[in-house]
Amino acid sequence: MRLFHFLSARYGLEDIRKRRLKISRLQDLNDPFELMSIELSDAKLRNVFSNIKEQMSEANGLLCFSRKWTNPVQWSHYADKHRGLCLGFEVPESYVKPVEYIARRLAREAELLREGSLDRRGVERFLYAKYSHWKYEQEVRCFLSLEEKDKELATGLYFESFSKELKLVQVIVGARSEVSRADLGNALGNLAAEVAVFKARLAFKSFSVVRNKKNSLWA
Repeated sequence: MRLFHFLSARYGLEDIRKRRLKISRLQDLNDPFELMSIELSDAKLRNVFSNIKEQMSEANGLLCFSRKWTNPVQWSHYADKHRGLCLGFEVPESYVKPVEYIARRLAREAELLREGSLDRRGVERFLYAKYSHWKYEQEVRCFLSLEEKDKELATGLYFESFSKELKLVQVIVGARSEVSRADLGNALGNLAAEVAVFKARLAFKSFSVVRNKKNSLWA
């Protein structure tokens, strides 16, 4: 399946050059309700979940993707106000799981947890649940064990290398981006022949981002 990942120009080019994606940590995500979608009016349960979130963030990370690249809000939030890049990957469906968007906190799962009867399916539900106002992202994600990854000493960050399961096939340059064809070609190197690239623009008749078919407008 084709999935998309938004980045600033700087980190997008760096990740292309190094053939990798940064693994996000739960504590660093921009939604403070990550892993906290369960109903937490019980103080003991709040403490338990705070500890669980901290422990999970230490041991696990995640890769986040969108099903679409055409939403201008995502370009604004995650690609430096349309100055960045969007990387398109071919990813097996088994590699990722879609996010469930919910309007209310998960009360049933909270009750099951208090009873000690929350099963694996219930645990997975709060791992992949987000408030419904995030629905525009059309997110899918995968969790990764950091024990299997090497930490970059200079930054303390973890990365997932491009592979058959994470195959770069497309790069979309933002409508306001100053990334040139040469910049992108240098970063792609021997991947250039197998990765489709194009410049985006704002649509004329809708609130959408589309492909700019005038190649002369991208130097």
